[in-house]
Amino acid sequence: MSVLVEDKPGVLARVAGLFARRGFNVESLAVGPTEIPEVSRMTIVVNLEDQPLAQVIQQLDKLIDVIAIEELSVQAGIERELILVKIQVKERDRTALKQSINPNICRVVDESDSMLTIEAAATPFEIKQLLSRLSEFGVAELVQSGVVAIGRGPAALNEKLRTGAEN
Repeated sequence: MSVLVEDKPGVLARVAGLFARRGFNVESLAVGPTEIPEVSRMTIVVNLEDQPLAQVIQQLDKLIDVIAIEELSVQAGIERELILVKIQVKERDRTALKQSINPNICRVVDESDSMLTIEAAATPFEIKQLLSRLSEFGVAELVQSGVVAIGRGPAALNEKLRTGAEN
């Protein structure tokens, strides 16, 4: 889900605390600024095996700092994840490694005699596939951003701010 919140100290803690108190498993949480000053966007991926999404949205909507909430299914949203991964690579494997990565989502951002650092931005599924391929070469270090997402089409979550509409 995508959640617009006021960019104030403690908002992230309150949102995370809500999920923790309710026993929801947050799989990914990414927060960053938006095009609107003093407003941040949280992209939250939550595992809701036993609880309906409507319950989560109701609980979030009760938080005073929450401005707008949008459910983003895989079909309704565009999602990406960023990784930086260091691969320990022997000279004989370097060419094979470079050929195994998809240039549409990956690029080598640093290279030394024994390491390659690869940057990739892709869907979570594509990232999982890439990491599986890279594990064959030996992952030395991995940094993963978590999912960020935005709705498809012309509608914008921030329309509620522009029109003054309630959540």
